[in-house]
Amino acid sequence: MRKSAHVSMFLNTLTPKFYVALTGTSSLISGLILIFEWWYFRKYGTSFIEQVSVSHLRPLLGGVDNNSSNNSNSSNGDSDSNRQSVSECKVWRNPLNLFRGAEYNRYTWVTGREPLTYYDMNLSAQDHQTFFTCDSDHLRPADAIMQKAWRERNPQARISAAHEALEINEIRSRVEVPLIASSTIWEIKLLPKCATAYILLAEEEATTIAEAEKLFKQALKAGDGCYRRSQQLQHHGSQYEAQHRRDTNVLVYIKRRLAMCARRLGRTREAVKMMRDLMKEFPLLSMFNIHENLLEALLELQAYADVQAVLAKYDDISLPKSATICYTAALLKARAVSDKFSPEAASRRGLSTAEMNAVEAIHRAVEFNPHVPKYLLEMKSLILPPEHILKRGDSEAIAYAFFHLAHWKRVEGALNLLHCTWEGTFRMIPYPLEKGHLFYPYPICTETADRELLPSFHEVSVYPKKELPFFILFTAGLCSFTAMLALLTHQFPELMGVFAKAMIDIFCSAEFRDWNCKSIFMRVEDELEIPPAPQSQHFQN
Repeated sequence: MRKSAHVSMFLNTLTPKFYVALTGTSSLISGLILIFEWWYFRKYGTSFIEQVSVSHLRPLLGGVDNNSSNNSNSSNGDSDSNRQSVSECKVWRNPLNLFRGAEYNRYTWVTGREPLTYYDMNLSAQDHQTFFTCDSDHLRPADAIMQKAWRERNPQARISAAHEALEINEIRSRVEVPLIASSTIWEIKLLPKCATAYILLAEEEATTIAEAEKLFKQALKAGDGCYRRSQQLQHHGSQYEAQHRRDTNVLVYIKRRLAMCARRLGRTREAVKMMRDLMKEFPLLSMFNIHENLLEALLELQAYADVQAVLAKYDDISLPKSATICYTAALLKARAVSDKFSPEAASRRGLSTAEMNAVEAIHRAVEFNPHVPKYLLEMKSLILPPEHILKRGDSEAIAYAFFHLAHWKRVEGALNLLHCTWEGTFRMIPYPLEKGHLFYPYPICTETADRELLPSFHEVSVYPKKELPFFILFTAGLCSFTAMLALLTHQFPELMGVFAKAMIDIFCSAEFRDWNCKSIFMRVEDELEIPPAPQSQHFQN
């Protein structure tokens, strides 16, 4: 009781302003925590408090991860599914990527925003080093310079290195060749042009597609010469084989980009011919996914029979799928019925066989990539596609819709059919992370990778929608409760002060279990000197 008396004496010295400041400060702190938690969840898809508690506090408390034991008892089918999910989380080169100088940089000049992330550009630098360099580059001065240029982070430094590589090729080299038996004559020879230097200038320095095409044509002359020379020497050793493999990659890249330049400049038939020739000449190089460029160009020409022929070859169960493959197949089947499709008529008479095939094709495409319909139906705004995409992710959906939205609009009724049927896919797959219908379960890594690939000003599409973490809900409740206390304390400081003293006395007293609600209100009445309510005459009698 002595301790309780000391507490009561201390509480009696507190003024109502103290309680106003206390509740106001608590409300402010909980509000700041709520704002930070919400921002962190929107940016990284998880709760900061939950992440810290799992990562740091759980090991200290002796938490045990059961994933290892569960994985050891998984079946072979589950292991195959896990391997497939890992492969689907692989980042791929965007086959329809834009030109960095002529398109991405122009967007930056106009809007002041950077359309490419550092992670995306770093992946491109790694691709260039893989495709355009080899171990024998140090033997050719220009290639040695370009090997360093691909590692440069500064765009101006890369462009300067490309110009330096081209200037070295202008220096004439003297080769001692005995043209006459009795004497030695110096023959003047020009070093071969550096094709990769022209590639870099076309990609990053050219400000228009026409200018980029001129540079790629110069690169084609140099690259074709290097390819023919290395083709003759490829069987002379591993060094020559590596050079030939590098020269092949360079030549295929140049021809593909030249076809894309023709497509951008409106010469679509010429672009289709170049792509077909390239696929015939190098049928084994599927890493560039040239068939996706061909599909887009054929759709522009409305050559739907040719599109179906390409799909028959590449839409195979043994080949990797993509949004371009799945949604183009759905577009072709929707084209057969979309002009006469009516949801009211379909609900009355049922779906015909052709309509059922179209709906199933749409469900198949939506299951593969559920982010695409919102862009095709213009429920979300498009941005420039990144240079790399994640299959089944938001980045792939942006890359597909950016080029194929016009093709869907051209087919009458196709978007209406998509609008009426695409959400039915989610009723077929209630738990997409656990089990799929036509494909493997949806990978859980897409959101994290897409946030790295896409710029910060874009709101990343997340599937399936995540529920708000517990700590955000808890913080929101705490903030609301403390804000209400702060408001009540500010409006009724004396009453709230009495309540606070009474509650603290209850918890500090050794006899608080014997207290009841009536004693609390009697204490409040005594402190405020509230007169008792008058009793009725009937009660007095």
